[in-house]
Amino acid sequence: MKDDRQRGSMMEETPPIHPFLITVEEAARLLSLSRTMVYELINRENLPVHRFNSAVRINPTELQMWLNERKTR
Repeated sequence: MKDDRQRGSMMEETPPIHPFLITVEEAARLLSLSRTMVYELINRENLPVHRFNSAVRINPTELQMWLNERKTR
């Protein structure tokens, strides 16, 4: 019983598997698009990004929400 409680607490402390922010290159791979096309989506279609000086990062959750808003039937 004690082992179960210890195992449970270790699982709760495990950091999330998914990264908080991904690079443009990683987003391009996920979307099966070129890096250039992802930058076009950022500039023309308002794909949400986070900028840190010259670094551009994308939140995977925001990317999924952005995609869902543009889903066509």
